[in-house]
Parts: sequence; structure tokens; C-alpha cells
Amino acid sequence: MRRSHEPLLWLLFGAGGLLAAWLGPALILFTGILVPIAAERGVTLLGYEAARGLLQGPAGLAAVAVVTLLLFHAAHRIHHTLHDLGLPAGRRTRLGCYGAAVAGGALAAAAVLAL
Repeated sequence: MRRSHEPLLWLLFGAGGLLAAWLGPALILFTGILVPIAAERGVTLLGYEAARGLLQGPAGLAAVAVVTLLLFHAAHRIHHTLHDLGLPAGRRTRLGCYGAAVAGGALAAAAVLAL
């Protein structure tokens, strides 16, 4: 019997879902509500230089990890939704979904390193 990579993918899916549940509402509140309200009043909560300084430290590594795990969560959902809809969700679909998550994580890492 061949060993499956499915437990590792479920682990990444679960970690991404946990981060989405914990950080999603805070990100929506901060970037979608607080920053625009402050900008209307002439207050800059997180300017470019402050964000750059923040992402150059350990928070940049954490941001890349969060983005990558959220992408794996989305890839796993898409792959299994295709399977549930009865569409062919074979090896190519799996490689496409998870490959896109890896590519997105690599792009996030490149963007943080470019700062």
C-alpha cells in the first residue's frame, strides 16, 4: 500500500484555517475599518516606512508564513470542492492547486525580501 501525502495537506489546511479564523477578523477591522477612518481624519496609522520597518524584522517571516498557510488552506478547499462537485480532481488539479499555493508563498517571501 502506497503512503499518502494527504495528512500533511490536511495539517496545512487546518493551520491555514486556524490563522484565518484568528487573524481574519483583526485584519478586516484594521485594514478595512480603522485605517480608512484614521486616513479621513488625517492620521496615518501605518505608513510605508513603518510597514517596511515592521516587515524587515521577524514580523516579515511571520507574515510570509501566514500568507503561505492561508494559500494552502484555500488550495485544499478548492481541490476538495472540485472533487465534491464531481469534477476530475486528479493529480494535475492537485499539483495546480498546491503549486499555486507554493508559488504564492514564494512571491510573498520575495516581496518581503525585496524590502
